[in-house]
Amino acid sequence: MFQVGDKIVHPMHGAGVIDSIVSKKVNGVVRDYYILKLPVGGMLVMIPTANTEEIGVRPVVDRAEADRLIAAMPDIQVDMTQNWNRRYRENMLRIKSGDLMEVARVVKGLMLRDGDRGLSTGERKMLHSAKQILISELVLSQDSSYEDMERRVNIAMS
Repeated sequence: MFQVGDKIVHPMHGAGVIDSIVSKKVNGVVRDYYILKLPVGGMLVMIPTANTEEIGVRPVVDRAEADRLIAAMPDIQVDMTQNWNRRYRENMLRIKSGDLMEVARVVKGLMLRDGDRGLSTGERKMLHSAKQILISELVLSQDSSYEDMERRVNIAMS
């Protein structure tokens, strides 16, 4: 169980800080929820406390792990299928895995593809959200600004 003030990651929304834990009645059932405040855009996400494990909620990686990930970004190998539909599904599974290296792989693959051929609207949205998920966690683990971390990621990915 997480506490108020803990830095955690939701696989599909990115990293944030637990602002509070509240009880809410949803569909006639009272449940406890973490109120996760995301640093990007100040969005609030309600996460049922009982489902965190199956959703894939986890603590933010520590500074050393974040440093290793950033250092490994230039060497990430991407092998994306030519079939748009399959590529989209594979990338979505990588993002949902909650594994930061897999999210970085999606970001790098889509950035490279964007440089070569451009992206469809769906893949452009995916790149944007995957980048936010990646950067939001790195920002919290490194105590950095979003802009500074985005610049570091862009340099490491090129």
